[in-house]
Amino acid sequence: MNKKYQITDSGRKELEKELAELKSRRGEIAEKIAEARSFGDLSENAEYDAAREEQGLLETRVIEIEDILQHASIIKSADATVVGLGSAVELKNSDKTVTYTVVGPVEADPMEGKISDESPIGQALMGKKVGDEVTISTPKGEIVYTISSLL
Repeated sequence: MNKKYQITDSGRKELEKELAELKSRRGEIAEKIAEARSFGDLSENAEYDAAREEQGLLETRVIEIEDILQHASIIKSADATVVGLGSAVELKNSDKTVTYTVVGPVEADPMEGKISDESPIGQALMGKKVGDEVTISTPKGEIVYTISSLL
């Protein structure tokens, strides 16, 4: 049974862009392998080993992205009143204000404010409304935020 991946439309476009870039590098890596072969004995050829490893990593990522795109379910516009997949949420507490977008695990990138619905923060936010308090467990302890808006 194939896994279904929930991604946003912008996430799909980013994956398609990455896939195109990876596929365009295939020729470059093939040239590196051919050049390394010309050096002779492959058993002690570090350039050949490095080029083959790079090729393996590239092909693995290509297969992974193609599988995600083939089995992707595009997240539709989220309900504007309840936090769900695709929702952008502004959280406030006495110390700071943070903004997160709740996405599927494939797109999650906490450094860019994209959190997975399967993460502790994402799970705490799902189904909540503006004005609700959310308690998030962190390594430093629990932090209470109030959902100030859905963007």
